[in-house]
Amino acid sequence: MFLPLVLLLAGYLLGSIPAGYLAGRWLRGLDIRQQGSGSTGATNVLRVVGKGPALVVLLVDVLKGTAAVLLARMVLSPLDGGGSASWSSDSWVVAAGLAALAGHIWPVWLGWRGGKAVATALGMLLGLAWPVGLACLGVFLAMLTVSRIVSLSSVTAALALPLLMLGWFQDQGVGLRWPYLALALLTSALVIWRHRSNMARLLAGSEPRLGQGRPDASA
Repeated sequence: MFLPLVLLLAGYLLGSIPAGYLAGRWLRGLDIRQQGSGSTGATNVLRVVGKGPALVVLLVDVLKGTAAVLLARMVLSPLDGGGSASWSSDSWVVAAGLAALAGHIWPVWLGWRGGKAVATALGMLLGLAWPVGLACLGVFLAMLTVSRIVSLSSVTAALALPLLMLGWFQDQGVGLRWPYLALALLTSALVIWRHRSNMARLLAGSEPRLGQGRPDASA
């Protein structure tokens, strides 16, 4: 029991690496949480700091989620004897991914105020089930191409995630692994909840599109 708890802590600490905050502090001498939308995610960094730093922050945020999952899988798989993943192993690997999401949203270093977890969720999915992660990315990019609204694209991908996860299990012809479905549902709920203010602006018609000057939306 001690080892899985250590992996949860490691996942949380990986997720809480404040890449967006550090980009703002190191490059502009400002607190990104006091600028734009107040998020530490890559979209707010793009609007406030610039394209290059935003790309680096995006990659770091994706890798945080992937690293948390792969670390848990690497440690726990030998304990399962190298066979198919057990319910216990699945559950703890999924939990480590969710801990990374929690770390990104509520980082201990920044007074529990972080980003909206879209990039970290993508990284987590790429580590757990890469076809589902790529499919979610495809949904996000398709909606972004049409709307040029990051928040709408993020919410659309989040809504699609549980269906894409179910479709992946059906395509693989394997039994449904409930921890993965639970992860899809929880991740979808977290991302949508974190975008509730964006959705209010979408309904009001005031949410800015990508490239507009007013930095009110973030991922």
